[in-house]
Amino acid sequence: MDADTSAQLDTGTPHPARVYDALLGGKDNFAADRQVADAIRANPAGEIGPLANRDYLRRVVTFLAGEVGIDQFLDVGTGLPTSPNVHEVAQSVNPAARVVYVDNDPIVLVHARALLVGGTTSYVDADIRDPETILAHARVTLDFHRPVALLLLAIGHFLDDEDDAYGVVRRLVDALPPGSYLAMSHLTGEFQPEETKKTEAMYKAQGMTLRARTKDEFTRFFDGLELVEPGVTLTHRWRPDALDRVPADTPGEQAPGYGAVARR
Repeated sequence: MDADTSAQLDTGTPHPARVYDALLGGKDNFAADRQVADAIRANPAGEIGPLANRDYLRRVVTFLAGEVGIDQFLDVGTGLPTSPNVHEVAQSVNPAARVVYVDNDPIVLVHARALLVGGTTSYVDADIRDPETILAHARVTLDFHRPVALLLLAIGHFLDDEDDAYGVVRRLVDALPPGSYLAMSHLTGEFQPEETKKTEAMYKAQGMTLRARTKDEFTRFFDGLELVEPGVTLTHRWRPDALDRVPADTPGEQAPGYGAVARR
């Protein structure tokens, strides 16, 4: 780890990317992150939900790179490189696919420099709340004259209402050329409202934001876009396949996240 990264890293404060890593059984996290992860695991959805989201990521990228033919991906809120990640999935379909990862955790930056950066894959150190910086750096690797897939997977629920969540997403989407796609996944509290409120409060107590949204609230992110079948549904029910670790008949309270893909 370089000096700049060490200076930025606060191991005593949990970070969503590292909490997610802990939930997935990764090793790139600290005691503060594991404390939050352990509390989340008290609810079975705490472990099943992240697995469902990873399955969803694989299916979405495979669909976009294969059936649609998208060869450029902008993954905002990438988190730590839990395999298979976006570039691995996309480049298994099309080796020339280009991927730009975006995150603001110094640990993610270390991994990005070591593992992810190459001729067709790059990393932007930025916060989703700063779309202009993300887009400016993404244009170095991606050609915004051709369709781009914008991936906002398990990141929207870290934007509170005060962050202008819908406006942030709209600014990113509006910068995409016609024929581009938006793919999102998002935590919902509809199945376990009381448990979700407790989790939101726990994140707030740790200095983090967590804002679960209803199906209708999630669907608003796609206003003006053309939803791909099956539209807005639970992530583990979006075009399920034989490789999924979370079966499609899993109850919503065990995998409480919505997902959708839409064309601009």
